[in-house]
Amino acid sequence: MNYMEIETFLMIVETKSITKTGEQLFLSQPTVSHRLKMLEEELNMQLVTRKKGHKSIELTAQGEEFIPIAEKWISLWKETQMLCMGKEKTFLTVGAIDTLSTTVFTPLYRKLIESDPSISIRIKTHQSYELYGLLEKHEIDVGFVYHNLYCKNIITTPVMVENMYLVQSPGRQIRKESIHTDELDPSGELFFNWETNYHIWHEQWINRKNVPRIQVDSYGLVKNLMANQNLWMIAPETVVLCLARELPIYISRIANEVSPPQRITYKIRHKNANASVRKASGILDDLMKPYLDREKLDPRRLMESRKECEINRNR
Repeated sequence: MNYMEIETFLMIVETKSITKTGEQLFLSQPTVSHRLKMLEEELNMQLVTRKKGHKSIELTAQGEEFIPIAEKWISLWKETQMLCMGKEKTFLTVGAIDTLSTTVFTPLYRKLIESDPSISIRIKTHQSYELYGLLEKHEIDVGFVYHNLYCKNIITTPVMVENMYLVQSPGRQIRKESIHTDELDPSGELFFNWETNYHIWHEQWINRKNVPRIQVDSYGLVKNLMANQNLWMIAPETVVLCLARELPIYISRIANEVSPPQRITYKIRHKNANASVRKASGILDDLMKPYLDREKLDPRRLMESRKECEINRNR
């Protein structure tokens, strides 16, 4: 039993196809089938059911039971390789949503790098659903997502809760402390699908079955469009604070009868993480606390503070 055979089996589990597994691993179909056959012979058990005329394959009961063993095997193999190479460094691969990495975790990443020279960190940016898949395959060690999904081998923990605010770009400003979304032009909205519950609220209170005209999925696009267009958007407080540092936006509370749901950030980790990953993840947890235990945003106070800065700059 070797790394290539286990890697191939886990890819078959993901794709449910010999053909797609070959495409993902850049192998021919006969090579994929040969690796699977060698693994089954060594284990003396059938892992998959092959049916003629069916493109997809199914796992046997033994194949299902072998999945967590195979995942542990891959994790231990990687740890062993580091020992064999004589490396004392701790490797940590973090996956996060773009807006989290940009608005919350960038200073945290810097602190983590500075705190321990023995830690090597890799940062990946993906959507929530993709991060769950990467963690299942041990391609990341810890992830930060907006969706709480059930996965048998993944532990999900809420780490941050944020209120939502209305933000208007410099050219489109209804200057009120609280604004109902009915007062705004839907065609001027910059829509960001923060998570499923927010999307449902948005359909009920703003779009009402119409598709938003402008949709984005990264903080960079939000910042650039808000700087140059007469737009408005609803965003969580960490995003609002970052925008306020860079743009003369106007911030208001949302006056709808039902407020948009709070945005919850979840930390996800694998149940079968190795000792090296657990060590690095513990260091990350200790450093992360000050960034999550922050003061809640006060729109009025923030606006007044920014006005004072502008007055001082003009003197």
